[in-house]
Amino acid sequence: MGAGDGAAGLRIAAIRTERLNLVPLAVEHAEEMAAVLGDPALHDFTGGAPYSPEALRERYVRLVAGSPDPAVLWWNWVVRVREEDRLAGTVQATVALAGPGAECAAEVAWVVGTPWQGRGIAREAARGLVAWLREQGVRTVRAHVHPDHHASAAVAAAAGLAPTPHVHDGEIRWELPGEA
Repeated sequence: MGAGDGAAGLRIAAIRTERLNLVPLAVEHAEEMAAVLGDPALHDFTGGAPYSPEALRERYVRLVAGSPDPAVLWWNWVVRVREEDRLAGTVQATVALAGPGAECAAEVAWVVGTPWQGRGIAREAARGLVAWLREQGVRTVRAHVHPDHHASAAVAAAAGLAPTPHVHDGEIRWELPGEA
């Protein structure tokens, strides 16, 4: 089974939205993405610091190889703005595969580089990702958003997620309505 394959027969694929191509992550994206994600302000709510191109390449090698747990899929995409033919961010889904008759669950996240913020790119990418996951049969979709990160909360809402009373590591869990 390849890094994008799962026991449920799920496989990562490119996703096309109105303005964007969500392209499965490749190690070769590291250099361009290091520049896209290079603003330290992108880490205000998540902690950490930007990766160097070399460190990001090493990280992408691990991500592309896939999860060491066969019951978990690591799906990562770069967000390409077609009109500019430039990468602008990433979206990801960590999919927990369920047993027979049970539903898969996905934890999603997104980040858009500072120069591309305020243009609806994160909203469009997150909506496209959630819709694609639903088409693959994933019914439980969640995200965790820092309570002070209003832009990310707006992206979660645009993707169809709603805040819940659950808090994990100081972040509010958002999920598709009707989920437990």
